[in-house]
Amino acid sequence: MPMYMDIHEIEGATAEAVAKAHAADMAVQKKYGVEYHKYWLNESTGKIFCLCSAPDAEAANAVHRVAHGLVAQKIIEVAPEIAEGFMGGTEINAAGAAVLPGGGEDHRDPGIRTVLFTDIVGSTELTQRLGDEAAMRVLEIHDTVVRAALDALGGREVKHTGDGIMASFYSAVAAARCAARIHRALAAQGSEPAPFKVRIGAAAGEPVENHRDLFGTTVQLAARLCSHAEPEQSLVSNVVAELCLGKGLAFRDLGEVSLKGFVHPVKVHAIVHAGE
Repeated sequence: MPMYMDIHEIEGATAEAVAKAHAADMAVQKKYGVEYHKYWLNESTGKIFCLCSAPDAEAANAVHRVAHGLVAQKIIEVAPEIAEGFMGGTEINAAGAAVLPGGGEDHRDPGIRTVLFTDIVGSTELTQRLGDEAAMRVLEIHDTVVRAALDALGGREVKHTGDGIMASFYSAVAAARCAARIHRALAAQGSEPAPFKVRIGAAAGEPVENHRDLFGTTVQLAARLCSHAEPEQSLVSNVVAELCLGKGLAFRDLGEVSLKGFVHPVKVHAIVHAGE
């Protein structure tokens, strides 16, 4: 059965009110052939993400309409090849809300993650051509630019990968803007010690978190998108592009792309950067 994620924006939403609405969903969902799995609540923004399996998007929304009248502003279909990335490993509390690992009933997870990878194109060749000292300077420039963009847009550096950085965002929009900011900043850099290019990949879902590191399908997809990107290009999953609709960002639909490790082709979009 297809999986969907619906998104509500309700100013002043409280944990108690959302738990009550979720319980009402659970009471009527079987009538429509729907199964709501869990939800994420960000009380500071009033944003709620609900994950369900349903015959179609209308059936998912019908459950909300009948149960409490709070229909979703947006419903996104989660493709089968990345559905596992939305089930993740996050625990849920008695009310059905996702909670942070080891955090207990009241430590609600405020949202799905967008995982972003950067990669310096041809880093090994750069080291061979420039020497260790100059190559290290290239890496320092990359790290400074990426970390400044993360600080500005609320991203968390998860780890350094040797020739790039892996980061996590609660906002897909912030992740996409971060990618654009990184490319702009690097384009403004001089040619010292040598010109270099970066590629970026990002995917949204619920990665498994362990000791501040992230694992799972969402992480793997973001890494594969980064590897598939051209120099100076940012590739994102379909869900990231959908979450950014109406936020002043432009994307180019690249259709379905075969990625290593994924049985079925994945819908991919490229962020359109200024000047393209």
